[in-house]
Amino acid sequence: MEVVVFGAGSLGSLVGAVLARESIHDITLVGRQPHVEAIRETGLRLEGELEAHVQPRATTDGRDLEGDLAVVTVKASDTAVAAEALATGSFDAALSLQNGMGNEETLAETLEATVLAGTASYGAIYRQPGVVTCTGLGEIVLGARDGGSSALAERVGEAFTATGLETIVVDDMPRRLWEKLAVNAGINPVTALADVDNGAVLEAPTAEIARAATRETARVARACGISLSDQEALAAMETVAAETAANTSSMRQDVRAGRRTEIDAINGYVVTRAAETGLEVPTNRLLRALVRTWERGLGHR
Repeated sequence: MEVVVFGAGSLGSLVGAVLARESIHDITLVGRQPHVEAIRETGLRLEGELEAHVQPRATTDGRDLEGDLAVVTVKASDTAVAAEALATGSFDAALSLQNGMGNEETLAETLEATVLAGTASYGAIYRQPGVVTCTGLGEIVLGARDGGSSALAERVGEAFTATGLETIVVDDMPRRLWEKLAVNAGINPVTALADVDNGAVLEAPTAEIARAATRETARVARACGISLSDQEALAAMETVAAETAANTSSMRQDVRAGRRTEIDAINGYVVTRAAETGLEVPTNRLLRALVRTWERGLGHR
């Protein structure tokens, strides 16, 4: 399978490295300098829980590319730009493995390719140009973005599994996306603002904040027609926090690096959908306001 990974940061590089390590698939990474130049010169090294040293094609220009699949791993705020670049090429399918909600819709508005939805729970950190560390094993869950069966999703799942990526193809992706949103809404902004590892949300006083944000998200999900109980959402959030207790959340990584976060696609999405359904989500609203204020102080808004 010819695969383009658009967004070769931490997660994108991890996925690209694993897909390339068995020489089963033809991989092209689209990323930024100096990471791309290092990959061109000495290859991409994956360390930690997963290991690989591969030499996929790497470029900073995502236009006019072709392949069977485009895996999109950019930040949510960059999805529209990624879609415009990918639209200049040709793909059978595009798979979003991004945080937050709304990415699939943005891709589908621009691309002729079939857009699949997915989540990834692998932990990854960009260490230096050409080197990414897998900080925790996980899985990729994917399927049709509107739910139901998909032969194309099955084909992608088989291709991923063949390289060693733990992959599950499901028929309930809308619910899976909301569940992940509930997890991220509880973990990401709290760990970013407090500058703590994921496991901190399991303990007082941050546990109360994380649990409140997660419960609010589940409530909004139900108002949007998704079957996700508070108990299910809380169990998912606490399981992820426990399994990744020593990990640094993606939003905390962004804050530490002084980058714009994905707050709008996570807690901000909850606030927006809550307003549409007449629900109050004070914890998500507060977390969004605090992170946005930090971003504004750095000139990101």
